[in-house]
Amino acid sequence: MFPLVPSRVAASDTRPRRSFRLSPAQTIVAGFGLADLVGTGLLMLPAATRDGEGASFVHALFTSTSAVCVTGLVVVDTETYWTPLGHLVILALIQIGGIGIMVFASLVGVLLARRLSVRSRVLAATEAKALSLDDVRGVVRRIVVTSLLIEAALFLVLFPSFALRYGHGWAEGAWYALFHSVSAFNNAGFALYADNLVRFAADPWVCLPICAAVILGGLGFPVLMQLRREIGRPLLWSMNTRLVLFGSVILLVGGTVYITALEWTNPATLGAYDPAARVLIGFFHSVQTRTAGFNSIDVGAMHDETWLGMDVLMFIGGGPAGTAGGIKITTFAVLLFILVAELRGAGAVNIFGKRLSRAVHRQAIAVVLIAVGVVVASTIALMIVTGGSLDRMLFESVSAFATVGLSTGVTADLPEAAEIILSLLMFVGRLGPLTIGTALALRERRVSYEFPKERPAIG
Repeated sequence: MFPLVPSRVAASDTRPRRSFRLSPAQTIVAGFGLADLVGTGLLMLPAATRDGEGASFVHALFTSTSAVCVTGLVVVDTETYWTPLGHLVILALIQIGGIGIMVFASLVGVLLARRLSVRSRVLAATEAKALSLDDVRGVVRRIVVTSLLIEAALFLVLFPSFALRYGHGWAEGAWYALFHSVSAFNNAGFALYADNLVRFAADPWVCLPICAAVILGGLGFPVLMQLRREIGRPLLWSMNTRLVLFGSVILLVGGTVYITALEWTNPATLGAYDPAARVLIGFFHSVQTRTAGFNSIDVGAMHDETWLGMDVLMFIGGGPAGTAGGIKITTFAVLLFILVAELRGAGAVNIFGKRLSRAVHRQAIAVVLIAVGVVVASTIALMIVTGGSLDRMLFESVSAFATVGLSTGVTADLPEAAEIILSLLMFVGRLGPLTIGTALALRERRVSYEFPKERPAIG
């Protein structure tokens, strides 16, 4: 006989205590939300606006959300409304939002404590799409170094143009070069000019370097890191890298041809320039629809069919775990390969000689359906609130959700209710696909039974 445990021992002494812990996806959302609120508070300071009265809560929230979600939509003129302090706050939000809240927090942890807790490693790995927790500290370091190097290179290229060719002088030219370098690599689309980059429309020395930074930022950090290690060995590239690179080339070329062809004779857009400049502008805007948001011509003067094509390009977006938005090229490519396999009657989806996991099928379909539902619902809401037309409200919705920042020119005139809708849309668009994909991947569980199969009629 074993001795009985005395009854006076409290159950709470042996029972494990429950603690409320956020999941990685929830923590990322909370981190972005906190940064957004801090940015909102700073932009409401009287010293942040030129009139000395501070921005209203809605204007500050919209601008802060647009910056931390690297979107670029604005309801006030960035150049004339904000003071240098306001510009600095926007720049800091762009940089932090671009490299990722959890990656930034992990960097701070490394600098202060010289180490990362297991939970910090999990969060950083989740946001950076790292495949292993073994070298999260190294991943964080490479992400930050890569970002700073590309921004520094762009700064060196842009500085002579801003300082000398456009007469800003050394100090102001350096600030303009720095701001636009950070904004370009992080696919933010904020500019310190009232006309954005219209004055540089025919200048390849400004437009092409900015395009290069936008493209690199839109590839995603996993692709940039693999290219850094294995640039000359394409056979070793992962499926993710191949999909992003091939998809980017196809979309950039296709977008350039589409926009240039449709706007070639439009006197309000490309028609006012010589043929070489028209091609440059067409390429520039094909790049910007990949979620950067700079514009060198009046987007509001484009044809309706051009807007629709740009809606598609914006919705697809760039590569995962980078500074771009949208549903991501990989998600779109997976659905395309699923479609091709289904039309061929294939039993499995094969991409570049490898079979695609069926779990990825479900994740891609879920992300796209949720994204479509969010865009449709927000478009309807904007039409109700503003009374605007379907084509313009759809463009604004897709631009906000895909964190692009392009606008048909109606954003500044929207009522506060519409600003709040777009703010929520930018926040969901920046975090939605990432957190939904992560949550779906982590919710996979095995069951010890299966229900009988049955096939409903399709089509």
